Amino acid sequence: MPLVEHLRELRNRLAKGLLAIAAVTVVALVYSEDLMVFLTKSVPKCPEGTMGDGGNCAVVSFNTLIAPFSTTIQVSLVTGLVVASPVWLYQLWAFIAPGLHKHEKKYTYAFVGAAVPLFSAGAYLAYLILPISVKVLISLTPEGSANILSLADVLDFTLRMVLVFGLAFELPLVLVMLNLTGVLSGRRMARWWRGVIMGVFVFGAVITPTTDPVGMLALAGPITLLYLAAVGFSLLNDKRRSRNNPDAELGDDEASRLDLTPEAVGEVEAVSAARALPEQATGESEGARSHRLNGYDDIT
Repeated sequence: MPLVEHLRELRNRLAKGLLAIAAVTVVALVYSEDLMVFLTKSVPKCPEGTMGDGGNCAVVSFNTLIAPFSTTIQVSLVTGLVVASPVWLYQLWAFIAPGLHKHEKKYTYAFVGAAVPLFSAGAYLAYLILPISVKVLISLTPEGSANILSLADVLDFTLRMVLVFGLAFELPLVLVMLNLTGVLSGRRMARWWRGVIMGVFVFGAVITPTTDPVGMLALAGPITLLYLAAVGFSLLNDKRRSRNNPDAELGDDEASRLDLTPEAVGEVEAVSAARALPEQATGESEGARSHRLNGYDDIT
């Protein structure tokens, strides 16, 4: 299509995606209170009418005048983006797909089909360990002090944990895609296992806000298992690729191996003699031919 037609199609696709997000956001506004209760469920709330003492519980509050409005809009928009993601992701795919080859579409389907369950598993795991993380953080409050938490901060903390866990679960999938495209071999990934596992545990310790090892192990353990699964898949894929093409793993500046094994020489093939030249057939002498042709025979 011409450029103008591509831009018009992009505009229509974006409009459909935005309409889906807006429709879900409006519905989320109606149930915004229930959504905020669900997202703050990990916080051990103090009994009604009490402020609590020490690290036993916390009071969730709004600290500014516009905080109720802004928090409601934020929760509704995030809900709209997440719930309407199948619609706007499909619109994005429908715009890109006509420019992809058949094998590229196959890889894209496989990537999306694996990315969604992995992200969902990471998000669900984050939601499971959130109560433990919050209790550990609140327990650090000294006696005689009360925990008054901003609802916006609690929601930011919850969403950040869910996004971090969900995206961290995508790391093995990225490694598999790099192997399928020939960028990274399984043997190289296997050589990195010490550094990768160490980095995963350091990442888990830094990204989880709690000081206990539960959050770190909850994040680093599954990622390590997924990394080992990605290495195993890549090694099997490299073997399959080597069977189909022995030179598949060679670099652009590497020469392929040559088969220099000596082979037996077969029987000598008989070659028929060339036909005689006309001069040779008539039996003329060399001097006569040179005199007649100025020293050159007729072939030359």
